[in-house]
Amino acid sequence: MGKITLRFACQSCGAVYTKWAGRCEACGEWNSLAEESAVEVPVSGAKGAAMPKGRVTRLVGLEVEAPAPERILTGIGELDRVAGGGFVPGSGILIGGDPGIGKSTLLTQSLASVANRGHKAVYISGEEAIDQVRLRARRLGLGKSPVLLAAETNVSDILATLSEGEPPAVVVIDSIQTLWSPVIESAPGTVTQLRAGAEALIRFAKQRGCAVLLVGHVTKDGQIAGPKVVEHMVDTVLYFEGDRGHQFRILRAVKNRFGPTDEIGVFEMSDGGLREVENPSRLFMGSGEAPTPGSAIFAGIEGTRPLLMEVQALVSPSALGTPRRAVVGWDQNRLAMVLAVLQAHAGVNVGQQDVYLNVAGGLKVKEPAADMAVAAALVSSLTGAVIPPSVALYGEIALSGALRPVGQSEQRAREAAKLGLETVITAAGGQGKKPAPAPGLPQMANVADLVAYIAGLPKG
Repeated sequence: MGKITLRFACQSCGAVYTKWAGRCEACGEWNSLAEESAVEVPVSGAKGAAMPKGRVTRLVGLEVEAPAPERILTGIGELDRVAGGGFVPGSGILIGGDPGIGKSTLLTQSLASVANRGHKAVYISGEEAIDQVRLRARRLGLGKSPVLLAAETNVSDILATLSEGEPPAVVVIDSIQTLWSPVIESAPGTVTQLRAGAEALIRFAKQRGCAVLLVGHVTKDGQIAGPKVVEHMVDTVLYFEGDRGHQFRILRAVKNRFGPTDEIGVFEMSDGGLREVENPSRLFMGSGEAPTPGSAIFAGIEGTRPLLMEVQALVSPSALGTPRRAVVGWDQNRLAMVLAVLQAHAGVNVGQQDVYLNVAGGLKVKEPAADMAVAAALVSSLTGAVIPPSVALYGEIALSGALRPVGQSEQRAREAAKLGLETVITAAGGQGKKPAPAPGLPQMANVADLVAYIAGLPKG
């Protein structure tokens, strides 16, 4: 047996150190190092520690055709879409989100739907009592669903319970931070306990062919708490996003070994639980109020889904020595870049103006194709010109001031046409089929063309 030594592991990123320090050098967190015990295994060649002879593993070729994995459908279309078409048996799924965002509600609804379809579904809670889970199910109108419940945090007891009788089709562990193993001398929630608990549950899922959903807490930065190795272990990582003061929620896939990544599902929180949003573009385009300066429609792509969303900007004189830049739903550094390009190549000076930018509906936009819509909204707010609600924009802005085309033009244009938008403005030279520009509309080759077009629009 190897020698037992002490080490210090960061509870935020999992970095290991030989001595304690107040600050983790890997992630920068303060007071995150905790003492843990580790077993040192002698390396090959050490005295009396020769590596054992391994067994030969059979190698196969790429040309062998493997059948597509069968899926367990939940009946919730948005959840099945984000998961790649349903849960894959034998897979591990990690779902994270802010407290109170609706993770437990979503999983309760999905388990009830799976159980009603004749599958064995188990919900194991480490944070709530069984009566609390039942109360939530009754509130959602799912009190009679054949979901099996348990309140346990011991990993060994959980595995023994799941191994008894017929293996379940879907298991929910809420949450992984509460699990602990009796063979590890460490507190629940530490890096060692998280790694050991996740590894044991995922091994069980692979051996018994059930889908295991692990609920993870998030840090103040919005990342799933614990070491990144847990995200590497699982097959799918989902984030449940949204503001608790807003009724809409976004389920986003950031990793999926059985489907596309960056796929999103849109839900609405109501008194009866989470409800699917059938047409998200209508949601993110605003409520249909009268057109005003500072508003532009962006034709974006989230995963494989085209979405139209409203970008709102407000440029006003600043009473402060340093003007304020406030951004919601977009990258603040990219806003600074767009403002610099507008000033350098189009003569739009907002140096003494406060700038506020918001993406309607609570969606977080990450693709650079939103540059044109953001620039158009900023110029519209500054000049008072109103961009027609029948116009959508998309395209990337280079530091030289040129407008660069982006991909998936056909999907963006098709979504715009479906919702009645007549014109789609993009960069000149783009690939793919695009609607013809409006009569007299110049080709958009650089930001100067875009500014000139908006300046010629009627004032609001």
